[in-house]
Amino acid sequence: MVRAGLSAERLVRAGAELADEAGLERVTLSALARRFDVKVASLYAHVSGAHDLRTRIALLALREMADRGAAALAGRAGKDALTALGDVYRDYAREHPGRYAASRLRLDAATAAAGAGPRHAEMARAVLRGYDLSGPDQTHAVRLLGSVFHGYVDLEAGGGFSHSAPDTQETWERVLDALDALLRGWPAA
Repeated sequence: MVRAGLSAERLVRAGAELADEAGLERVTLSALARRFDVKVASLYAHVSGAHDLRTRIALLALREMADRGAAALAGRAGKDALTALGDVYRDYAREHPGRYAASRLRLDAATAAAGAGPRHAEMARAVLRGYDLSGPDQTHAVRLLGSVFHGYVDLEAGGGFSHSAPDTQETWERVLDALDALLRGWPAA
């Protein structure tokens, strides 16, 4: 019998909250069972295991970031759009560190394609329309943006920039300035 009040969505939300509070590595079925005061076995009516739960948290995070990105990009172009999208990832990682970590999990191709993953690529491509990039150059630039945004966020979250001045916000702004200049002067193939 399915316990009243439990659902896959409720478990995923609770798992996402736990990830933000304690870290993604602490999201286990046992921890969730304790939160809901149920036996671990009762969770299997809603999720197939820890991997399924973490995958669902990743999909939730990707969806939330895509929604924020779409709202942030509306009506923007060029450097303004570039900054808006970069800030979405950075702000989300600060507000939801466990969910952000989940969004970095490797998903199988079918799961990624069915989730919000394609929306993230579409948002990056929307930013790049302001730089007149197309074809393979656009794909290279999408990968560059993802590498820079996620690399910076991961290093900052891990304390990689906390040992010296200047402030990380100043560095972030300079990184975005450099990306803008690079994209405006994208080298010909």
